Amino acid sequence: MSSLDPLPVATSPPKERVAYLDNARYWVMLLVVIGHSLTELVVMDSAKGIYTWIYAFHMPFFIVISGYTARHYIGDFRQIRRIVSTLIVPYLLVETSLQLITKHYDGKPTHLMILSPQWLGWFLAALFIWRITTPIWRALKYPITTSIVISLLAGLVEIPNVLALPKVLALLPFWVIGLHMNRELFMKLGHWRIRAVSVVVLVGSFVICQVYAHGWETQWLLWKDRYAEEPLTAGPWEGMMTRGELLVVGAALTFATLSLIPRSRSITTVLGGRTFYCYLLHGFIIIWLDRQFDLWQKLEQYGALSVIGCMVVAVIVANLLMTKPVARLFRPLFEPRLTWLFREAEPPSVRVPATSLEPEPVRPAKAP
Repeated sequence: MSSLDPLPVATSPPKERVAYLDNARYWVMLLVVIGHSLTELVVMDSAKGIYTWIYAFHMPFFIVISGYTARHYIGDFRQIRRIVSTLIVPYLLVETSLQLITKHYDGKPTHLMILSPQWLGWFLAALFIWRITTPIWRALKYPITTSIVISLLAGLVEIPNVLALPKVLALLPFWVIGLHMNRELFMKLGHWRIRAVSVVVLVGSFVICQVYAHGWETQWLLWKDRYAEEPLTAGPWEGMMTRGELLVVGAALTFATLSLIPRSRSITTVLGGRTFYCYLLHGFIIIWLDRQFDLWQKLEQYGALSVIGCMVVAVIVANLLMTKPVARLFRPLFEPRLTWLFREAEPPSVRVPATSLEPEPVRPAKAP
């Protein structure tokens, strides 16, 4: 027998997919791909307004959903294995390959900085940190307040970009909010009065962004710079106030969008179950089109027409990347089984030693 203690096994089987959550993932993934497709066009007001509106809440939305689905994380065998296969391995693959591609075209980074994500990899790194710290946020007495304080203070000091730590801390409140959501709260969001208000909030915010976004600094929406750094150049109080406002706006738009998400199964439910592949792959397409063909610079001359075209193509590409053939092709790469790496989980019937992280199961007494 192995001298190693057996790891705790899953306390419950994996839960069935929920149509509402997959629908939410689908719509937020469209926002992610559209937002990234407009990044190089923000020099135009027609693109900057839409970009600002999307970036005001698309990642808060994504993070709240991710936090909710991870609320039962305790670090059991199945969960640890999934962290390695669906977060660590994809992070290493995507971040390494994207940095090699940009080095080929741009000459930078001059050397690989695997622990310093440059683009898409940041979210995988953030999910890793947030997920393994989930038990802490579930145990604290005032977790949301604590996370908000951390987010506001994080912009005051220089924090190295190790595993995207500046963004991890800045966006932490949305993860903690997601952890403390429940089914009843989601159901209440579907009330017709809340939905009516949500429509007003989303439409009103969109109009405001179209009218005023040309004078705003979009770098705030990336949640990664120190307040005193360029281009933010804000004092401590101004910086914390601005980030606080962004937290409120992000939460308001997130819940407004969640209230409008359909509850029933549809084609978006099926596609929404495969957003993982879309997220990991769409960046390669954008970088290739930009660096190889200088596409976005050529599109600038067409003004608003190019913005509409980018959005339409982004929606088409996103839907294609969420299809079954793409998932089947890339699942072995992005969700490897790794049976060679992990020990076998102890069957639930095996008694767990007192040194284990999981308490010994209580066995019912036999009937006389």
